[in-house]
Amino acid sequence: RSGRVTGVQTCALPILRNGRSHSVALLAMCVAAAMLLSFVESRIPTFIPVPGVRIGLANIAVLLALRRLGLPSAAAVSLVRVLISALLFGNVVALIYGLSGAVLSLLSMYLLLRFCRALGTVGVSVAGGVMHNVGQLAAACLVMGTGVLYYLPVLIISGTVAGVLTGLLCGELLRRTEKIK
Repeated sequence: RSGRVTGVQTCALPILRNGRSHSVALLAMCVAAAMLLSFVESRIPTFIPVPGVRIGLANIAVLLALRRLGLPSAAAVSLVRVLISALLFGNVVALIYGLSGAVLSLLSMYLLLRFCRALGTVGVSVAGGVMHNVGQLAAACLVMGTGVLYYLPVLIISGTVAGVLTGLLCGELLRRTEKIK
């Protein structure tokens, strides 16, 4: 090492070379990004007067964790995001809806990435967005009855549009960070 390397750079080098430390750092960044994106999304006014219609920006961090770190890490990002978001921006009902949507979304994205690689990031994200809405609707049916099923077409369309947007953003993020291992 040259004499020009500062103490900060010397301390940072082992993190970049150690795969486990790098994974932990990436996991922490994904959790922080998911929380930040959830906060930003909570401040965006809803232009469609249908409950549950959101962009799903935090799905970018979950999908990134799923692609880079695997299912257990993505599940951790998703669970922490849902729990903290419900505490900060919602209530117990938001926790139930968020958790049911997150579990179904993550499971569908994982299965598609595992068994249907040709689908791509956008297709996987669309499936995740739609299945998130389906999971939330299933929870709503348990809480309020089947009268809420008329929301299904709107939620499928919104999940598809949001999935395309978040899939494109995640795909670009994956492309730009490809060399970071």
